[in-house]
Amino acid sequence: MEKLYARDVYGQTLVELGNKDENLIVLDADLSGSTRTVFFQREFPERFFNFGVAEQNMMAAAAGMASCGKIVFASTFAMFATARALDQVRNSICSNNFNVKIVATHGGISVGEDGASHQALEDVNFFRAIPNMRIVVPADGPQTREAVIAAYEAQGPIYIRLGRSKVPTLENKSKFILGKGQILASGEGLAIIACGAMVQEALAARQILEKDQISPTIVNMHTIKPIDEELLIDIAKSHSKILVCEEHQVRGGLFSAVAEVLIRKQPIQTECIGVQDSFGQSGSPKELMDFYGLSSDCIAEKAKKLMRQ
Repeated sequence: MEKLYARDVYGQTLVELGNKDENLIVLDADLSGSTRTVFFQREFPERFFNFGVAEQNMMAAAAGMASCGKIVFASTFAMFATARALDQVRNSICSNNFNVKIVATHGGISVGEDGASHQALEDVNFFRAIPNMRIVVPADGPQTREAVIAAYEAQGPIYIRLGRSKVPTLENKSKFILGKGQILASGEGLAIIACGAMVQEALAARQILEKDQISPTIVNMHTIKPIDEELLIDIAKSHSKILVCEEHQVRGGLFSAVAEVLIRKQPIQTECIGVQDSFGQSGSPKELMDFYGLSSDCIAEKAKKLMRQ
């Protein structure tokens, strides 16, 4: 199975879009090598701006450029794009519904050895609460390209969260549509809803579960805001239990978004896999996935317990 860095795909897609639209501007905060905006910088240096370690200034400038009609992509690590620059994103970008796309890399625990200070585990929660902001967590490289193009074509602010590590390219994905989830495998009884790198873990868990005659439906909920309410209601009507998986705090992220819909419109027993109200720590991504109970083995065990209840 092909594995790609989603951030590589992001940088390549920026170049693709930059070739056809001179109105596109790219900003970075001293991490262009890691976020891969350096690809755009090499091709279009006159439309690339490095703000150094000054994320607040970068977001304020992004708002200013967008107010002049530019389409602005601003990038840094997810931790810095959200927590450090939250004021400017809220008050300068979102309150004016400006056309700024924040594509942040190194989300979740994929930062690994960089430790807790660099691991964004609350970023989706921060931005979900802000009006006008939409949130996308692509599952693989090709979907990253589709999401970036969709963000470019859409009006208003969008946050796209990417990881650091390579991710396998998934099969059976339908065309990416902003706000619409994808069913990657159809099953019965249990539905597993995931986003980002957790989609692959959910698919691997399905293979484990099939040995115990459990064949869950797997949903790639790549857009967390606005979430696909119609699909969630359909899933809840046709299954008995739901398990939500995310590389994020269980409060405020995908699980919360799913629960907010179901509790109002189609109540169903729903459990979660995610970080349980704790900070990250140093370790390889695989070690951390096991430690925080996010791996395919952990998902399978949780699913078995859920089905026995």
